[in-house]
Amino acid sequence: MTTITRATAVSPEALRETFSHFPQGVALIGAQVDGNPLGLVASTVTAGVSLDPPLISVAVQASSSTWPLLRSAPALGVSLLGTQQSSLTRQLASKDRAQRFAGIEPTIAADGALTIPDSPAHLWTRLYNEVEAGDHTVALLEILDASSEADTDALVFHRSEFKAMTAS
Repeated sequence: MTTITRATAVSPEALRETFSHFPQGVALIGAQVDGNPLGLVASTVTAGVSLDPPLISVAVQASSSTWPLLRSAPALGVSLLGTQQSSLTRQLASKDRAQRFAGIEPTIAADGALTIPDSPAHLWTRLYNEVEAGDHTVALLEILDASSEADTDALVFHRSEFKAMTAS
């Protein structure tokens, strides 16, 4: 038997390294707010939180300046991003909100939900509930509608890089 001693506190760096071993899907959460496209990229989306009502969750940094604006929108689009959108994802994740949608023509639903064309899957949602979770807010989003494309591969965030899922 091996005995180990645990550290009294795990550093954020050690946690990031450990969590990087777990691939996560990448999504854009978006809406048109005050006539402008607004969105944030998240790799902390959990699908299938609940089927009745249909819910997903997303963890957003408490320091986000975008989430307070998005959360007030009547509807949110969720674009589950694909492998062909890797470079686009970096642009959408930019700290400069004004540049996120430069050269991109998002689809805006009548209720303001914003999605990115050519994504493997889309969800149209609204805020259901929020829970404070340390340095993040976990938002539960109620799914109002969904669509997906066959033969389009999802983009994942793994080992601090955007990657394609590959079959073995």
